[in-house]
Amino acid sequence: MKKETLEQMKIDDITQQVLHNCQISDARHAGLYSVCGLALRLRDLFKWEKDLDPWVERKSSEVLDWIGTKEKKWDEIAEKDYTDIVILGRNYDPFDTKTINTLLEPHGLFYGAGYAHSLKPTFFLATIEDKSKVSGYPVYTLGRELARDLLTIPALSQDSFILLRKESAKLFLWDQLLYIKKSGRQALSFALENSGVKDQHPKALQRHLATIFAAQRETYIYHEIGEIKDEVFDRKIWREFIAAYPHTAVELLARAVKDLLADTNGYGTLRYFIKKRKTASLAFYVAFFDGLAKALFPELATSFRQFYHAHNWRVIENAVSLGYQTAKQYAEEIITIYKAGKQKKNKNWAKNEIEKRLLDRVNSSSNVSSTN
Repeated sequence: MKKETLEQMKIDDITQQVLHNCQISDARHAGLYSVCGLALRLRDLFKWEKDLDPWVERKSSEVLDWIGTKEKKWDEIAEKDYTDIVILGRNYDPFDTKTINTLLEPHGLFYGAGYAHSLKPTFFLATIEDKSKVSGYPVYTLGRELARDLLTIPALSQDSFILLRKESAKLFLWDQLLYIKKSGRQALSFALENSGVKDQHPKALQRHLATIFAAQRETYIYHEIGEIKDEVFDRKIWREFIAAYPHTAVELLARAVKDLLADTNGYGTLRYFIKKRKTASLAFYVAFFDGLAKALFPELATSFRQFYHAHNWRVIENAVSLGYQTAKQYAEEIITIYKAGKQKKNKNWAKNEIEKRLLDRVNSSSNVSSTN
C-alpha cells in the first residue's frame, strides 16, 4: 500500500474514534469501582484532559462540574456499541491492534486495546517517543497520549511488545507518592535518599519526579517481562479463569498471585534488582507494595528491614525465592480447583472452594502478620 501522509491519515478523526470507545467503556464499567476508586480515576482523567502536571490540583467546584458533565455524557452513550476504527476508508475491529498499528506506527503513533481488571475494555492512542530492546523484547516508550480511558496503566504487554506509557506512569507514580501508607514511608525515604533526593517535601518531589520515574522505569518493564516469561499460570486457563470470575474476590486473588509470580521469577522485577544491586528501585518497590500481594508475601517487608541496616542482598534473595514458591503454590492450587470445577460443570463450586481454601488462608496470615 502506498504510504500516506500524516494529513491523509486524518489522525484527529482516528483520535476521536478511539476516544468514543474509551468513553463507552468508561460509561459501561464505571460502576466496577468504589466511590473512592472512581474518584481517583476521574481525577487522573481530568488532569489528562486539561493537560495538567500530576501534582496540579484545581478547585473542587471546577472538578465537580467536569464530573457532572462527564457523567451526563456517560448516560447518553452507555447503551451504544463500540465502533470500528476507520483508517483510509477501511474498517478495523477496535481490538485488531496488530493491523491498526501496522498503519499507524510509520506515523509515530501506537494504538492500544485489550481487557483489564473485571474484563473492562481499555483503549488508548499515544505518540511513540522511543523504541528499544530489553532482554530481547521490543519496548515502546510512549509519550503524549491523544486518547485514553479511566485506567491509569503505567505499562503493559501487547502483541509481543512491552509498552511503557510515560504520561500514565507519571500520574500513577505521583498518586503512589501522594497516598503512601504509613507502613511504606521508611522504605520511601530510603528509596529517595538512594536516588539522590534529599529534600522530600512535596515541592521537591515535583522537581525530582523525572528522577524518581527513571528509577521506576525498569520496575514497570521487568514486571511485564516476568509476566511474559511466567510458565506457571497456563495462559489458556488464565484467560478462562478471568472470563469466568470477573469483578470477584477470586479474580483479585488470581491477579495478585500472577503479579507476584512475574516479580519473583527468574526474569522479573525483583530478580533484576538483586542481579543489578538496584537499591533505590528495591526500596520503592517495598514502599508501594500493598494489598493482597503484600499479604501473600509478608517476608519481603521483613527481609527489607534487615536489608535497611545491613544492605545484605542475600537476605532479599532468600525472601524472593520464598515468595516465588508461595505464589507458585497458590497458582497451582487455583488451577487445580478451577479444573475440578470444570469437570463438575460447576464454576460456583470452584469459586467457593478458592474463597474457602485460599482467600481465607491469605486473610488469616495477613492478620497474624499485622499483629506481630
